[in-house]
Amino acid sequence: MFYQLYEMNHAALQPARLYADAVRMFYSNPLNPIAHTPWGRSVAAGAELFERTTRRYGKPTFGLDKTVVDWKSVEVTEKTVWSKPFCNLVRFERAVPAGRKADPKLLIVAPMSGHYATLLRGTVEAMLPHADVHITDWVDARMVPLADGSFDLDDYIDYIVDMFHALGPDTHVMAVCQPSVPVLAAVALMEAKGDPFVPSTMTLMGGPIDTRRNPTAVNLLAEEKGIDWFRDNVVMRAPWPVPGFGREVYPGFLQLSGFMSMNLDRHIIAHKDFFMHLVKHDGDNAEKHRDFYDEYLAVMDLTAEFYLQTVDTVFVRHALPKGEMTHRGTLIDTSDIRNVALFTVEGENDDISGLGQTRAAQDLCVNIPADKKAHYVQPAVGHYGVFNGSRFRSEIVPRIVDFITSYGRQNRVAVKPKLVRTAKR
Repeated sequence: MFYQLYEMNHAALQPARLYADAVRMFYSNPLNPIAHTPWGRSVAAGAELFERTTRRYGKPTFGLDKTVVDWKSVEVTEKTVWSKPFCNLVRFERAVPAGRKADPKLLIVAPMSGHYATLLRGTVEAMLPHADVHITDWVDARMVPLADGSFDLDDYIDYIVDMFHALGPDTHVMAVCQPSVPVLAAVALMEAKGDPFVPSTMTLMGGPIDTRRNPTAVNLLAEEKGIDWFRDNVVMRAPWPVPGFGREVYPGFLQLSGFMSMNLDRHIIAHKDFFMHLVKHDGDNAEKHRDFYDEYLAVMDLTAEFYLQTVDTVFVRHALPKGEMTHRGTLIDTSDIRNVALFTVEGENDDISGLGQTRAAQDLCVNIPADKKAHYVQPAVGHYGVFNGSRFRSEIVPRIVDFITSYGRQNRVAVKPKLVRTAKR
């Protein structure tokens, strides 16, 4: 009943939120003389802070309608090119001139770990000038009717394989964080079958390939509690009247609570600073706060079967690095990967996927030739900085672009790209 109680509390606060919003509008109206006083701005700031901290944030939009290709601004249109109940494959179609040489096809596999794919807006934006970008837009589990069936880690892998088939040969894949494991597994299964649609390159970024290496607080919690604790304490049924009413899920608000508790002091300070920005009429910094938390606080539910299988396979049993992970009864053997070039990226200060966890893929893929494997550690960034931010744009993106361009099937070279190297520490 905990999920239902959460929903009831949210509904009960609706009148208070409406009142707070009315107070904010009254005390920030430029026609109101009090709005120009520190006291008036303080009242408006307090009302806005209350409304923002008690609201439910809806799914954000990507909002990427333009990019720059060949030093010219071109329009970008979002199109769904593949769809199943739990995921839509979105293409960012660029209005490039007809007859222009095609850029590499890039599939960005977004994390299915509580946040929407729009968390990778900056990742998509940075790659748009260089590639024909597609991204997995995972669906909130509470919005999927029970009639559409279940969705677990095996289904996730099947979805990825189906997307490779839909995109065709010579596709490049980038897995950010959690999907590094299922993407590596999917590629291994495809290579074992001699699938012609296996991707040309695989870029794994900040992923938990082997969480025994440099374990973080997240990893230690999973090992300490065990899968039964998670099944008993975090799995709930989606409440009425959502379309997925009755479906067992891992609620997004629980995942968000876990994320925020890891750095609670930072979030408290950020909201205190937001209040002061509003009082001081510092609109730019206040807007940055709104933009960040509009994205960060927008969360989705995961199916219970997917969440529990992922926790058990990746964080409790460490099945992939031990060579024990299976897909529908078939053992996944990473040594089957021979033709896919591998690039792994880590952040020096990553507190979610510890340093070395993603690099473990290099050791598992023993049959990829050395000249088709590369690893890069980005200094002075945490988990988020691996796939977003100024250092990502200026230092990581050029290496990814160089790698996928060099190892595309129509343009492969025999030597490792110059830009792709491990940073000196």
